[in-house]
Amino acid sequence: MAIRKPTPKGEKSAAMAELLAQAGQESKFKNGSLVEGTVSAIKGDEVFIDIGYKSEGSIDISEFGEGAEVKPGDKVTVMLRELENDKTGMVVLSKRAADEKIRWEKILDRYVEGCVVTGTIKSAVRGGLLVQIDDVEAFLPGSQIEVAPVKDLEPYVGQTYDFKVIKISNERRNLIVSRRELIEGVQAEKKAELLASLQKGEIRKGRVKNITDFGAFVSIEDAIDGLLHITDMSWARIKHPSEIIKVGQELDVMVLDVDRERERVSLGLKQTMPNPWDAIQDQFPVGARVQGKVVNLAAYGAFVEIAPGIEGLVHISEFSWTKRVARASDMLNVGDEVQVVVLSIDVENQKIALGIRQTQANPWDTVQDRFPVGSKVKGKVRNFTAYGAFVELEEGIDGMIHVSDMSWTRKINHPSECLQKGQEVEAVVLDVNPKEQRISLGLKQAQTDPWTEIATKYPVGMVVKGKVSKVASFGAFVELEDGVDGLVHISQISDQRVEKVKDALDVGQEVEARVVKVDRAERRIGLSIRAMSMTEDEIKALEAEAAGETPASTSTKTAGSETLGGLSAAFDNAFANVEWQPGESN
Repeated sequence: MAIRKPTPKGEKSAAMAELLAQAGQESKFKNGSLVEGTVSAIKGDEVFIDIGYKSEGSIDISEFGEGAEVKPGDKVTVMLRELENDKTGMVVLSKRAADEKIRWEKILDRYVEGCVVTGTIKSAVRGGLLVQIDDVEAFLPGSQIEVAPVKDLEPYVGQTYDFKVIKISNERRNLIVSRRELIEGVQAEKKAELLASLQKGEIRKGRVKNITDFGAFVSIEDAIDGLLHITDMSWARIKHPSEIIKVGQELDVMVLDVDRERERVSLGLKQTMPNPWDAIQDQFPVGARVQGKVVNLAAYGAFVEIAPGIEGLVHISEFSWTKRVARASDMLNVGDEVQVVVLSIDVENQKIALGIRQTQANPWDTVQDRFPVGSKVKGKVRNFTAYGAFVELEEGIDGMIHVSDMSWTRKINHPSECLQKGQEVEAVVLDVNPKEQRISLGLKQAQTDPWTEIATKYPVGMVVKGKVSKVASFGAFVELEDGVDGLVHISQISDQRVEKVKDALDVGQEVEARVVKVDRAERRIGLSIRAMSMTEDEIKALEAEAAGETPASTSTKTAGSETLGGLSAAFDNAFANVEWQPGESN
């Protein structure tokens, strides 16, 4: 077993000191640390630095700056990059890196995020601008230059502004600043102050910032934007705000409403100008005739501007005295100049009723002179209604023929039974009502009344021939000469019981019948097919009854086993109790 000799006390102390010194030196010399050194020699472009390590390091003379005077013995602070280079065995140093670190540490001591600094814009680079702040170069992103986007950066070069430091980047060792945040901060304060001071009804100066279809946004004192709605721009009707304002225009506007919670302001431009409706009744009294311009058309009428900001409505009923206007566009176009008369004014609701026809003479005022009652007139059938036909006498002037005034001899249920549209007719004026704009005409009154000779032409007992013109549930109408119809009651069609008229007679069928009743007052003729078999005595008795006599033969039976008086009564009941309607059949 080997025995180790103890180390002498003096030698042990020296070794320990050497180890401690070596450990201290290693802790001092770490990559990236700043160390103090002395220029030991200069050889060509190489400057040798002694940092107190076992080997020296060298630095290219260019790191000292252009024109710098370096001499042995100069003290210099450098950054230790590598303690021993694998190839040269020398220490790798950098003065430039040391200077940059020292500069950055000073920046960190001087600036913090959020602080405000003053700087001058040096140049434009990709994405923004470079700003010189003292000896520090900062970056100003393009989005942080102004509140609104900036397209052209060149005008900012050389300008000095205040900036807010929004980020300090240790990795890139640079500052990122913003001018926009300072502007927004100032604006926010100014906006809050202005919003608190705004009062309804006051006039403020503003500048048009933006125009939309519904209005414009106006900046008040460059602090808050208010909405100027299109309806509050002008007392006159406008289709688009660009008709009266433009972007950048300075305006005096009235504060209409302030919503401080939502930070919204409503503005008015027309409210700063006199309201033309205040003196409307003096300017345009009822009955006045004025010149106007059509500014809008609706189905029910036309809006006419008679003064700036003053529009009135001409209803289609006030377009013409005689023409039937379905739509305003049938007579007028936007932009037309027209003469109108003021009919009424509603100041509270800002409405004016206008009339165009009142600027012309009303033809109905003199219609009685042109179409006096009793005169004969001619015209064309223009239209039908269920109760009559309208005949155009002159443009816009119609007369109406009622169905009851169309025929002396026939019951007319619809005008199309005896008239056609476009047919020219002659009629007699029965009545004229200018106020209601109505003229009543009679078609039958223009013809001779055949009933003045009916009793003579168709005496009771006479045999007549005709065609069945209509069939009803109670009998059949037979058309005789002169358009006169006689009625064959269902009980007088046959000796046998007839359940349905259509089973015995057809429209268009020719029949022979005997006249058994003539009522001139009611314009009715009663016929009987059954009575065709009457004897001479029965015929005489029938004639006597028609004449109001009561002959002894009234007790004689007819071919249908009825008295002659019964025949007459049957027809009285038929005419009195049954109303024939077109198309009715059993």
